[in-house]
Amino acid sequence: MILFRHELGDVLRDARRSQGRTLRQVSSDARVSLGYLSEIERGQKEASSELLASVTDALGLPLSFVLREVSDRIAVAESVTIPDTVPEGFADDAKPLVGAR
Repeated sequence: MILFRHELGDVLRDARRSQGRTLRQVSSDARVSLGYLSEIERGQKEASSELLASVTDALGLPLSFVLREVSDRIAVAESVTIPDTVPEGFADDAKPLVGAR
């Protein structure tokens, strides 16, 4: 089963390691406990939006980048192709999103 928290943890860990930073450094910069950040990276805990914003800020990454990377990984696992362009009408304020009223 694909779990968002597992993919998110992998993306955060990969980003941290690619920067050559330790878990302790990022947890300090994000003002998150070392143990909790470790559990997030291992996919054992769900990250709140506030915590995720703090961690992505500490990593110097836009939240949208991290979420896109997670989405891309999940799409690969599901064998789904996600278009690289915004669907027509999606960004148009005059047209409601699917299911929006």
